[in-house]
Amino acid sequence: MINPFDDIYFMKRALQEAQLAFEKNEVPIGAVIVMNNQIIARAHNLTETLNDVTAHAEMQAFTAAADFLGGKYLKECTLYVTLEPCQMCAGASYWTQIGKIVYGASEEKRGFLVMNTTLHPKTKVIGGVLEEDCSKLLTRFFIEKRNLN
Repeated sequence: MINPFDDIYFMKRALQEAQLAFEKNEVPIGAVIVMNNQIIARAHNLTETLNDVTAHAEMQAFTAAADFLGGKYLKECTLYVTLEPCQMCAGASYWTQIGKIVYGASEEKRGFLVMNTTLHPKTKVIGGVLEEDCSKLLTRFFIEKRNLN
């Protein structure tokens, strides 16, 4: 039997969050956290809105998921995020002990892979899910930003 709730399904939900960020003139990165095929947290970048450099989509999602679960550990959860997490977000994921991270586009300059950031040893990682869609939204955002200046 095919599971309708697969990585593509949930990455599309993360892309919806990224679109919300885009509409708020935030860098369009979205995230959802899933447990047992249920979205328990949705978030997008809010660094401009909150004037807070730590208000990345992943950080917002970790807080919302921990609040939903009533505990700080996300061992049975999966983070879906449209861009490979940065060092800060990967570090936070370590402390949440998240079970799995699925990301869309790679971040070749500041991503956790190029920065050699250590994830929790039990965290599984899958990259490149809907990578083209995730990249296109980011590229469009930055092209529009440059054209306005």
